[in-house]
Amino acid sequence: MAGGMLRSLRRLGALLRKEFLQLLRDPRMRFVLVAPPLIELVLFGYAATFDVRHAEVAVVDHDGSQASRELVAAVRATGHYTLHFLPDMRAASAAMDDNRVRVILQIPPDLQHAQTVQLVGDGSDPNSAQLIAGELSRVISQASLVAAGALPAIRVEERAWFNPNLEDRWYFIPGILANVVFVATMMLSAMVVVREREFGTLERLLVTPVGRIEFLLAKMVPVACVGLFDTMLITLVATAWFGIPLRGELAAVAGATLVLLLGTQGLGLLASTHAATQQQAMMWAAFFIMPMIVLSGFAFPISNMPPLLQWLSWLDPLRYYLVVVRDLFLKGGGLGSHPFEYAAMALLGIGALGLALPRLR
Repeated sequence: MAGGMLRSLRRLGALLRKEFLQLLRDPRMRFVLVAPPLIELVLFGYAATFDVRHAEVAVVDHDGSQASRELVAAVRATGHYTLHFLPDMRAASAAMDDNRVRVILQIPPDLQHAQTVQLVGDGSDPNSAQLIAGELSRVISQASLVAAGALPAIRVEERAWFNPNLEDRWYFIPGILANVVFVATMMLSAMVVVREREFGTLERLLVTPVGRIEFLLAKMVPVACVGLFDTMLITLVATAWFGIPLRGELAAVAGATLVLLLGTQGLGLLASTHAATQQQAMMWAAFFIMPMIVLSGFAFPISNMPPLLQWLSWLDPLRYYLVVVRDLFLKGGGLGSHPFEYAAMALLGIGALGLALPRLR
């Protein structure tokens, strides 16, 4: 028994040396391991945001009184808007049609008695229109109270836990970490077996004393190391460059990544067993990747999805990993903080590997 175990470990060690050499000896592969995660992190870190920090606003002032000028001055004082004064709504509508303005602020004649202003947002981008109109409504309401010398009956003090300034970047960058690891490891797992088949070495390996479990471990361990390397690299850049806090344990981030890799590699290997070429394997992997990213809650809240899609999201390991990694970055915690999410990822990963293993023949 001990001798058989020792021989198995020797075969596994030889296979692992082969896989690591094959993975790292190609300069292009070394570039792929480092450059794409960093490029994606920088691009998404700066571009992925729902904040509207500046907007073009058309002002149609039919009043021209002191009150309307004070109202416009309050809007300009925020520094978030460039104001374009237009004579009427026809000119303002044309400016919105040409994408020169995002919102129209129309002030009626005799503002003192009407006590109403109109905001018209560009609904072709509903999220931005809602944010801009909401911010303008708050500014106008506050300015009108100051002009009237009145105070609201209740003063609201707002405070956001875990993300005091409500920075979108703090929310998106942990999600970018999850997606980069998810996509990279699934693609690599999908190609490793197919590459052996294309080179004609798969049949030679399977007629040697190498067992199916040994072969599977030899393919999984190097990809898992790539996933852990990308996790640590992105975590370092996120905290050092973007200033994202890591309030939880780094070991918990690595542990969650390892559990996620059970699912990504299981799905990748399952895709590779249905493909004859690396191009087909990548297409099969893409078939899994895109729906799982959408259903994970990375950009769209799962609670807003139809009930059927919410049920399907329970089968998505990326959903649970996003919960864990975002909480570890912003809320803190350790390896024991999310037992349900760890268990769900592990069960889905074991299930995917269980489907892939019998097909490795």
